Amino acid sequence: MMNPMRTLLVGSSGGHLAQLHQLKPWWEQHDRKWVTFEKPDAISLLAGEDTEWAYQPTTRNIPNLLRNLRLSWKVLREYRPDVVVSTGAGCAFPFFVMAKALRMKTVYVEVYDRIDSKPLTSKLCYPFSDLFLVQWDEQQKLYPKSQVIGRLF
Repeated sequence: MMNPMRTLLVGSSGGHLAQLHQLKPWWEQHDRKWVTFEKPDAISLLAGEDTEWAYQPTTRNIPNLLRNLRLSWKVLREYRPDVVVSTGAGCAFPFFVMAKALRMKTVYVEVYDRIDSKPLTSKLCYPFSDLFLVQWDEQQKLYPKSQVIGRLF
């Protein structure tokens, strides 16, 4: 077994959170904290987990972007993770920006259903990612510095 790390797992509720949850064989070995939206699926899936609720909606919502930027500053400084891991979407970007500002490692896992185009959050997080993982060979063409890990589902 690897040495446990302090891991911050950031993902919007729904499919993004479901894919992040698929990494359970990895994250269950680590001290962890979650950041997602307070929605029924997230509340159920993360019952008993240390969770912070991000502000929503995030799409083209500048006030919530600023609130999530402030939340990311607070959470990252208090929790001090060794790595921030995300599958997107909107709540991921502020956490990646702040993590880089605080010299923390970041890992982004591209979602499995976007094979031939780049989602906005992926485009924004790519330059802030220490490790960018994709689930399909076709996705690697969009992100030259990525690594293929195969499907999570």
